[in-house]
Amino acid sequence: MIPATSAPPRMLPRMVVAIAAGMAMAMAFAPYDLARGWLAVPAVAVLVASLRGLSSRRGAVVAGAAGLGHFLLLLDWLRVLGPDAWILLSLLCAAFWAVAGALVPRLLRRPWWVLSVPLLWVVMEAARARVPWGGFPWGRLAYSQADTALLGWAALGGPALLSLVVALCATLALAAWDAVRARQARRAVGAVVMAALLAVAGGFLRDREWGGPDGDLQPIAVVQGNVPRVGLDFNAQRRAVLDNHVRVTTALAGEVAAGRMPQPVAVIWPENSSDIDPLRNADAALAIDRAADTIGAPILVGAVMANPADPDRPGHRGTVLNVGLVWDPQTGPGSRYVKRHPVPFGEYLPLRDVLTRLISRFERVPRDFAPGDAVGYLDIGPVPAGVVICFEIAYDELVRDAVRAGGQVLVVQTNNATYGGTGQPAQQLGISRVQAVASGRTTLVAATSGVSAVIGPDGALRWSAPEFTADATVAEVPMRAGLTPAVRLGGAVEVGATALLLGIVLLGMVLARGRRARDAGPTGSDQRPPGHATIVP
Repeated sequence: MIPATSAPPRMLPRMVVAIAAGMAMAMAFAPYDLARGWLAVPAVAVLVASLRGLSSRRGAVVAGAAGLGHFLLLLDWLRVLGPDAWILLSLLCAAFWAVAGALVPRLLRRPWWVLSVPLLWVVMEAARARVPWGGFPWGRLAYSQADTALLGWAALGGPALLSLVVALCATLALAAWDAVRARQARRAVGAVVMAALLAVAGGFLRDREWGGPDGDLQPIAVVQGNVPRVGLDFNAQRRAVLDNHVRVTTALAGEVAAGRMPQPVAVIWPENSSDIDPLRNADAALAIDRAADTIGAPILVGAVMANPADPDRPGHRGTVLNVGLVWDPQTGPGSRYVKRHPVPFGEYLPLRDVLTRLISRFERVPRDFAPGDAVGYLDIGPVPAGVVICFEIAYDELVRDAVRAGGQVLVVQTNNATYGGTGQPAQQLGISRVQAVASGRTTLVAATSGVSAVIGPDGALRWSAPEFTADATVAEVPMRAGLTPAVRLGGAVEVGATALLLGIVLLGMVLARGRRARDAGPTGSDQRPPGHATIVP
């Protein structure tokens, strides 16, 4: 047994290296974008190397510390909600790293660790994207890769496969370093060549039209109306936000009339562009009607609406809905999409009765948003659109559902005003770029205060509006009806990664048992003289 006094000198350097690796990994993401996302590869390699030779318990401690450093830096935009929210969510996410860290040292002692460690990473990300309360997939390795040649792998297997390829490049780099140290030139060159081929293949995959050939071009407007001021209380000025979007849409109509912009067939407004329920407030309905009539096209309005299935009653404030509502200039309000994945602690409070007594700030979430149950598909005039709202863009299954339902363009309605001036809007834009490639769809991001964008199906930015500006554009968007392999496969990559990892572990156990049996030789207990004992050092 190792004395406790010997642990700090051996553990401290590993902890420092692992935390530095975790923070370096965070800096591969926006808004830092160091090495245009490639920094994630050596960062993962260093983190894995720091876990070598450790016990499961110490591996969990080291990896958990690395995860905490990573998420505290990556999620620093949560500080606008308070240090407790920032620290608690970072700790929760780091716990998944700790569990993986307990397993990595064992995998590193087995054959095929170069593949099994990346598979474990995918399994860990899959778990974090689902639990608790629907999960939090923010910070997946894939989402750091919007500007790298590896991005094309997302079209083949979605963000899960892209994360796997990034981690595999990292373990190949580590294997190459091991081979160099052992003066095994062929192995070193082989590992480097394999990693290079993954990058080359990613570029090839990115350039393929996986979503099928482009169909008809549809001119679609994206409007960013801006908000009166930053902060949690911006919703108190709900009418000002609505008026801003009406004003910018009216100005865009003037550009169309002057021939400087094409006539749009559909207009996309962001989430929370009307926090006043237009089905209950005649003034809000009139304002939206005026905007739709002026621009001469249906508007997808981001509205907060009362939940008719859960009305107000004595002693109970009814739930509300986060809705993408199609508003036609002739017929008014029509089809709608209700957000399926409200954000816990932001749009609804788990354990409300307990938490509101402990943390007074949760009173700022006076009502829960109820989840919708219908897939995000809407016909916005002649445009068959797959629609997701805000953080939903990070959830693969919601994006896939919208595309499978017939969405030929992907629409993201979002409101990032609370996080303006932080890294959150840029990180969400990076996620949208990865999902554009995974879905094979041009992706239109409409944000109240930025960053609004038009993203090609190759993940490239075609247009973007800076934060805290009022802006709009009309983009000629190609419709695409075909499905990428990533959409067809669905969650099969994560299921396959889990099955393959278990298979490798079980095979390794069988081979290890066989080696031990061979090493023991033909002798057995029946051949030992009475009283003979084997002394295990």
